[in-house]
Amino acid sequence: MPCNLYSGQKSPELPGPALVRCHREWQQMAIFEVLLPEEPVKMVFNSHLRQSFDRVPRAVGDIDSEWALFHSAIVEAAVASCGRKVASASCGGNPRTHWWTPEVRGAVRLKKEAYRAWLVFGSPEAADRYRIAKRGAAVAVAEAKSRAWEEFGEAMEKDYRSAPKRFWQTVRRLRRGRQQLAHTVYSGDGELLTSTGAIVGWWKEYFEELLNPTYAHSEEEPEPGDLGMDCPISGAEVAEVVKQLHSGGAPGADEVRPGYLKAMDVVGLSWLTRLYNIAWSSGAVPREWQTGVVVPIFKKGDLRVCSNYRGITLLSLPGKVYSKVLERRVRSIVESQIEEEQCGFRPGRGTVDQLYTLARVMEGAWEFAQPIHMCFVDLEKAYDRVPRGTLWGTLQEYGVGGFLLRAIQSLYQRSVSLVRIAGSKSDLFPVRVGLRQGCPLSPVLFITFMDRISRRSRGVECVEFGGRRISSLLFADDVVLLASSSSDLQLLLGRFAAECEAAGMRISTSKSETMVLDRKRVACHLRVGGEVLPQVEEFKYLGVLFTSEGRRDREIDRQIGSASAVMRTLS
Repeated sequence: MPCNLYSGQKSPELPGPALVRCHREWQQMAIFEVLLPEEPVKMVFNSHLRQSFDRVPRAVGDIDSEWALFHSAIVEAAVASCGRKVASASCGGNPRTHWWTPEVRGAVRLKKEAYRAWLVFGSPEAADRYRIAKRGAAVAVAEAKSRAWEEFGEAMEKDYRSAPKRFWQTVRRLRRGRQQLAHTVYSGDGELLTSTGAIVGWWKEYFEELLNPTYAHSEEEPEPGDLGMDCPISGAEVAEVVKQLHSGGAPGADEVRPGYLKAMDVVGLSWLTRLYNIAWSSGAVPREWQTGVVVPIFKKGDLRVCSNYRGITLLSLPGKVYSKVLERRVRSIVESQIEEEQCGFRPGRGTVDQLYTLARVMEGAWEFAQPIHMCFVDLEKAYDRVPRGTLWGTLQEYGVGGFLLRAIQSLYQRSVSLVRIAGSKSDLFPVRVGLRQGCPLSPVLFITFMDRISRRSRGVECVEFGGRRISSLLFADDVVLLASSSSDLQLLLGRFAAECEAAGMRISTSKSETMVLDRKRVACHLRVGGEVLPQVEEFKYLGVLFTSEGRRDREIDRQIGSASAVMRTLS
């Protein structure tokens, strides 16, 4: 595939891994983790970790003391084996990119030295030397950028054939452009904040309110009940989860990176397993595992408006491994109980299943002139709104209890977050409601919670297709309700809305919409809480456009346009 990525003398900054801007006040040393996969480095790492483990008392202590020993040992082993590097690329805000080679660095240094000499002596000879050095530096930079862009183009062509996932990730990063952070933000009352302390403080207030939505739902925290038989966590469970960790993932509050865990040999893994079994048997976890680091990511609009950012939450990697072990145990219990209508966060299922089902139902209905009334339901802040007490009760209904339920609850008992922005961190704030963002447990907990709502709202209203009765399609919190008439759909929607309200969830009436597939125009006035939902002629469901006429040409045209836009970014 041709890839004309560079032309002319002046090029933009070379795309690649995220560029880091350095400010003197938060420049720090980071461990050179990239060396860990090398076998000699890994041997030194595990040797230091083994020595630390040999000094650990054989008697099992409490979770906090055991975690302190493990955390300090793994960080010290990484420092001893890999060394440290400057976390930022340069000072003064200049990003270092792939074209910043030793030759370019030397040419730029000579230019600066010649400039200083010219300022000191002011002679014509010094001025000539500076002009020559300046010209040489410009040539070195231009040649280095040209070479880097050629290498980038070759790598993109190779990725297009052999690594399409990485290819499209790069394309999306190119389309977004360079991420920026505002040096000023507007507060809630419209005041422009300029000082670092005020900016960080407002980000904390913003996310604290966002992650703690208020609602009138009251609940009681159920007890785990009889703990039953203790089934310790095995080393095989831990090793399998660690093996599947993605290299290069961002660390949480404890700064433990995935490379540290992936480099551990049998001794390190046995220590990690011991740590998890202390957490399992005691029903407690370290504070770092309960702490989320919220990083604002700009979407679009005014850089100074906080609502134009979305927050991603970084969690402790050892804590995420523990959560994944628990997730596998939970899934083995609830997976067989979850209804077929749910395809979100389930192995072997995905968006294609729901899109195919809805498309086939609509095609069959259109062919036999059978109307279908649909409601595309949007839930307000679905993940962030789940009441935890109701969730624990739901898990007990599905057979999750004892040690397993207590272990899950331990991750939420002191749940807190902080905001990291431009190298500064806010104070901690509590997160009292909702599922933990970025936690491997959250998806299976959420679909179990939604399955309970779906079950309780089911009635006789449905559409029939291929001998099956279909009343709803769920992909996590994306819900489609289907019925053969407007009155049936209103009954189905009313029960679903009531069950959502009883469970502490709420339907967004401004974002939920109705659509009718029929050969003639039919009105469908659905109400939720006294408000009429808008009726539309087309709706984009899971990224695909469906129309009230059942036609596919609009979706095909949209996909062609999207593909053309992507190709234009590469030309």
